[in-house]
Amino acid sequence: MIGAVTRMFSIDLPGAVADPETHVALHFGDPLAEQRALADTPTLIDRSYHDVIAVSGPDAASFLNNLLSQKLDDVAAGFGAFALDLNAQGHILHHVGVMFDGSTFYLDMLPQQKASFLEFLQRMVFWSDVTIEETDLVLVSTLGRPLDGAVATRTRRFGSFLLHDALLSPTTVTPTLDAWQADGGRVAGLMAYTAARVRAVEPELGVDLDERSIPHEAPTLIGRGDHLGAVHLHKGCYRGQETVARVENLGRSPRLLVMLQLDGSAPELPAPGAEITLGGRKVGQLGTVVQDADYGPIALALVKRSALTDPTASLDISGVAANVDPDSLPAEEGERAGRAAIERLRGGVNPRR
Repeated sequence: MIGAVTRMFSIDLPGAVADPETHVALHFGDPLAEQRALADTPTLIDRSYHDVIAVSGPDAASFLNNLLSQKLDDVAAGFGAFALDLNAQGHILHHVGVMFDGSTFYLDMLPQQKASFLEFLQRMVFWSDVTIEETDLVLVSTLGRPLDGAVATRTRRFGSFLLHDALLSPTTVTPTLDAWQADGGRVAGLMAYTAARVRAVEPELGVDLDERSIPHEAPTLIGRGDHLGAVHLHKGCYRGQETVARVENLGRSPRLLVMLQLDGSAPELPAPGAEITLGGRKVGQLGTVVQDADYGPIALALVKRSALTDPTASLDISGVAANVDPDSLPAEEGERAGRAAIERLRGGVNPRR
């Protein structure tokens, strides 16, 4: 693994309890206290299990813009957002973070996505003048204040928080961490980040979304207003755009990513992937599960819209009761423009009058 010595640096810090999946620090002995401290203490979280690919060259912006769901052909230095690679049916294949420093696009992703995404980029080069490289850059996230001296950065709204993502050169990780702590900042484990991610209803591909997922199932992926998301609704053609446009203009996704509040009295919490039922009928699948400092056990879940008509209804997950958090349901967006036009035509109304 590139940069293995520097990456996953948090497991070498005092009191670190390692996350068995990502091999970074899950927490430092008191995970709920770490979550509560996010509100008023500058906090750094090790997310160096992500891999980072760099794309540069004269055609880099147009090359990526033609492949991904984010509008990237005219961005300025300092741009940061997310992007999706979709298949022809609009299903999500890859979910990547994007940072641009003025000459190079840095794409960060979960390690299990890197090989197939790298192969996809290399296969699509053709005559584009681009250079695609793996890097040893280290991804960290901070709350409370951004880091100085990063190679590239991205700031985004993360539920009630403002999250600053930064890519560090391996040689700067230790001095950056020392300076952060000397200036009153603390380090928290990945569990604090995960709890904030679940409360923000931000999905992780492969856990919260499956091979059938389309972008509109996770509303935070859709760019609206000041929220860039991962899908730009008004950019040019890319693979899968037809599905995005059809759902946006004519209908709604059959499933929706929501936050669940789980019964904290259960002796054992269900695992990601567990079946969700309502009245004995399967209505969804469980995603990320985490213990939250304020809510107790919470989770993300993909649930059929038909099961969300009564948000007070109790769902069942392997014998554990769960309720949909009503604040995780998207605001009603009204009648779709395309559907309204069709209905006018069916009714004999000329929409141009």
